[in-house]
Amino acid sequence: MIKDITIGQYVPGNSFIHKLDPRVKILISLIYIVDLFIVNSFKGYIFIVVFTVFSILISKVQFVYIYKGLKPVFILVLITAVLNMFMTGGVNPPLFKWKFLVVYREGLIMAAFMAIRLIFLIIGTSLLTLTTSPIELTDGIEKLLNPLKKVGVPAHELAMMMTIALRFIPTLMDETDKIMKAQMARGADFQSGSIIQRAKSLVPILVPLFISSFRRADELAMAMEARCYRGGEGRTRMKQLKLTNRDFVASACTAALVFISVLGRMWWH
Repeated sequence: MIKDITIGQYVPGNSFIHKLDPRVKILISLIYIVDLFIVNSFKGYIFIVVFTVFSILISKVQFVYIYKGLKPVFILVLITAVLNMFMTGGVNPPLFKWKFLVVYREGLIMAAFMAIRLIFLIIGTSLLTLTTSPIELTDGIEKLLNPLKKVGVPAHELAMMMTIALRFIPTLMDETDKIMKAQMARGADFQSGSIIQRAKSLVPILVPLFISSFRRADELAMAMEARCYRGGEGRTRMKQLKLTNRDFVASACTAALVFISVLGRMWWH
């Protein structure tokens, strides 16, 4: 399951989505996430589904990557849906009642909404990292944060840290998988026992994982210093970010989606 985590991975390609300006992709992803919470009806999510599936198709990213990204968070989605189902009250008589467990129609609707939102939120963020290289992602975040330089925010350094943290996720997951296999070869058991026992069995994994993480961070810092990295001041880029017609088309499609969602929130109940 650890290898199934796709957030932070990049799949090279030459599709319409891959060629979009990273600034546009980041903004579209943020607007997409906000739009997920604007929609308040199942009819509205039809347009979200069409927009998402169409984006995946034109990105030419295999659906197996999307599926792998959803597998590790299935339990989280399930727990969130169950909590919302039992903790949301209603004005109508309950559909189910057993001791302290009560389920209302409003609870079922809220549980479905939260599950859908989490699923599509993960799909949207995964699609961003799967179609954007680390360098493009860093440049895009830095350009978007440039206006904050006037108030003393280190835009380049902040963008670099965010990108490195994001791209280290697959590396750390791979390292965790190797450590777990090494511990299992020595007789460690991570499957049986109570939750407390399983948590205790993770200690032999966390200690070498932290040591490996610090070692990788030190090696990365030395490599950056060896290449004369001194921050963003005075740095130049081989490829300059420029908006093209495809960026305006993608922005227009996203604006249309938000417009439909806002209208749907007012008309569909």
